[in-house]
Amino acid sequence: MRDKEQPLGQTLCCTVDLGTVGMVARWQPVHNGHVPVLHALCDIADRAIIGIGSANRHTVRNPFSLSETVDMIRLVMAERDNYILLPVPDLDDGPRWRAMVVEMFGSLDLFVTANPYVWSLLDAEYPLAKPVDLVPAQARIAVDGTMVRRAMARGDGWQNLVPGEVAEYITDRQLDERFRREFGLQALAMDAIVQ
Repeated sequence: MRDKEQPLGQTLCCTVDLGTVGMVARWQPVHNGHVPVLHALCDIADRAIIGIGSANRHTVRNPFSLSETVDMIRLVMAERDNYILLPVPDLDDGPRWRAMVVEMFGSLDLFVTANPYVWSLLDAEYPLAKPVDLVPAQARIAVDGTMVRRAMARGDGWQNLVPGEVAEYITDRQLDERFRREFGLQALAMDAIVQ
């Protein structure tokens, strides 16, 4: 295990000797930026614990069910088997959430997060890294879930932001149409407010 104070920088993407790593993200939906991170979690460790955050929420930011999210992750992880998926609910209470995560994940060699608040909650519990630290620069893809959901709300252009198997999963089940019905206007309104 690395020293907690050691900066990770580019070095972690080549490390393969960690025992167990963990990460919590919403994966709503699994997109092209997620895939290299998911693969890296499995590649750098003997075991990856992949938390599905906000597992108890159904909102514009969490439009896919837990089972749909699990399916999407499994589709892009088809060639890897050294991971487990773990639903992680929101509690609206940071200290309680931290205690729950530590209990659920147990001892880790590394916890990965891009969320500054989660970082502050878990900084005393685990060695931490950002997802970008896991992926070599040439493999990073600048896509985030907001971009995908915004394109989905507009009704076009989202398919090229997600892996082909995820796009097919979403369209076959008409989840894109459901998203537009349930949250499309809200997603577009949020986009207009940000701009």
